[in-house]
Amino acid sequence: MIKLGNILDRVFGGCKSTFANCMVMIMVKNKNFISLKQVSINNGFWSYYLKLIKDVMIPYQWEALNDRVPDAEPSHVIKNFKIAAGEIQGEFAGMVFQDSDLYKWLEAVSYSLIAYPDAELERTADEVIDLIAKVQQSDGYLNTYFTIKEPDKKWSNLKDCHELYCAGHLIEAAVAYYEATGKKKLLDVACRFADHIDPVFGPESHKKKGYPGHEEIELALIKLYKVTNNSRYLNLSKYFIDERGKKPLYFEIEAYNRGIKNIHNIWGELGKKYFQVHLPVREQTTAEGHAVRAVYLYSGMADVALETGDQSLIDACKRLWDNLTKKRMYVTGSIGSMSIGESLTFDYDLPNDTNYSETCASVGLVFFAHRMLQIDPDRQYSDVMERALYNTVISGMSLDGKKFFYVNPLEVWPEACEKNKVKSHVKYTRQPWFGCACCPPNIARLLTSLGKYIYSKKAKEVFVHLYVDSELKEKISESEVNIKQSTQYPWDEKIIIDIDSKKETEFTLSIRIPGWCKEAKVKVNNNEIDLDSVMEKGYAKINRRWKHDSLEIYLSMPVMRIKANPNVREDEGKVAIQRGPIVYCLEEVDNGKNLNNIVLPRNCEFEIKKDKDLNDVCVIETDAFREKYEDWNDELYKSDVKVSYEKTRVRFVPYFAWANRTPGEMEVWVREK
Repeated sequence: MIKLGNILDRVFGGCKSTFANCMVMIMVKNKNFISLKQVSINNGFWSYYLKLIKDVMIPYQWEALNDRVPDAEPSHVIKNFKIAAGEIQGEFAGMVFQDSDLYKWLEAVSYSLIAYPDAELERTADEVIDLIAKVQQSDGYLNTYFTIKEPDKKWSNLKDCHELYCAGHLIEAAVAYYEATGKKKLLDVACRFADHIDPVFGPESHKKKGYPGHEEIELALIKLYKVTNNSRYLNLSKYFIDERGKKPLYFEIEAYNRGIKNIHNIWGELGKKYFQVHLPVREQTTAEGHAVRAVYLYSGMADVALETGDQSLIDACKRLWDNLTKKRMYVTGSIGSMSIGESLTFDYDLPNDTNYSETCASVGLVFFAHRMLQIDPDRQYSDVMERALYNTVISGMSLDGKKFFYVNPLEVWPEACEKNKVKSHVKYTRQPWFGCACCPPNIARLLTSLGKYIYSKKAKEVFVHLYVDSELKEKISESEVNIKQSTQYPWDEKIIIDIDSKKETEFTLSIRIPGWCKEAKVKVNNNEIDLDSVMEKGYAKINRRWKHDSLEIYLSMPVMRIKANPNVREDEGKVAIQRGPIVYCLEEVDNGKNLNNIVLPRNCEFEIKKDKDLNDVCVIETDAFREKYEDWNDELYKSDVKVSYEKTRVRFVPYFAWANRTPGEMEVWVREK
């Protein structure tokens, strides 16, 4: 069967931009696709963050992109675009991938406009889009670094120069802005750029056999394919996935072409694994290298697998998922245990005080988990998605939305961070901005698009992956169906889901019973469901004819002591405190110095309280002991040491809320007595 896109491609021939413009008007109607416009987040936990991003983060980041935030590192982004557009004179400044900060900001703006229409913000976005279009060259190429600094070296160093990475973020922003506003200008820019890239790369003999050093365009091309139905974009994404890791390695070929004769020196101390090119992707079994690049690659693999039905790619994704989440992930849903190369290392190597755990890596982990859910609706994916969202992702921003963590440690000793260079990457206060500012706009674009992650659909089945006070409007069997969640989750154990259908409609509502929950109850119209009879892969599948019905879900949330696999040496003899999806930590401001001296008795009772100073989060208090040493004097080492235990009251706060008060020590894993 010939696809409509292929027919039109033949009709329009070489006139690719005209083809792209025409194809935008012929949207693919994926019956299983849930648009962000179908979901509204009304109240509760996540509405705070969406409003914070709209009111604070988006304006603040706009000021940062324009270098107008006092005492923050300059961004140079808008200045670079104005120089490239010929509006002002100057030299390129910042990272080679600096353009991507603007594209991620635009993507967040797009999603925010869906929830909160704002004419002034939309005008600002339109002006930015005009500037971006002005920078685009006649052949479709668009990158301020190469336009300003090295115009004769385009596509000559894919390994290091992030051209395809920036192109990917441009495409994602363009698709998001088109979906939000219906305006095509940025989408036309993205299509022209993609149409420029397509003849450059591919398996054909006259094309470069290259692929990105930093994966990202793979995900973006799938989005562009879905919105245009142009199969060339799908094929190009598939090519980048298929070619990666094949011998001879393209990064060595391009280095040789640049005059580097000893190509073995190009890899750096982390080698080929850093770039995920050590093996073809279908042969990779362990999550390796730069953590963000890795999960972006795996997300792209899952996207291509879902669109093509490639079982070998699905199998590879599942192997990589298992290794990543069962042997290389922190309890907070962060990944990347080594600061050198912001990288993954080896199984169970999960140090708490030197880890990197880049915020962007957890954002990417959410992307990967969400895509795996589309392939196989299994609780293991939504559990990890939830863990990363509620812990590391929002730890990356302060409660006022104006400061950010790039690195997310699980243990902090401020003096060591300042004086021990091994820990110099670890900060105990969030920063107003970064020279490499990938994380703040990444948080913003993920959270403003959160509605896409709550629900999914598969034929006559609607999945509830996340418990968020929200409403989904969906058409099922030609009937308009509203699914509304009302909840104070994650603080409260109760969720109400109201179903309102215009006519009686049969479908399956599949609700996730989280893996951390040991006692759950579900009632439909006050009649309790036998969960054992309806559970499948962690979801309670309730099939019935729905019209005006109500579900009551109860998820027991006792305070839990989490232990790490014995192979995680740093956590031996320690516990982490978790309630619901929230991981907790100790802070010096509540518990004094030397948190390492605190010991939890095994039989202590926990008390849950609300803290108004931390946005009404639930904090946990309990009686513990502080280890005391007598007769130590000034000796550094001693044999006969008397140890006593002094009773003390300790207070745990959610990990995401740490470092919002007086700076000091922090600790997730606590010794157990």
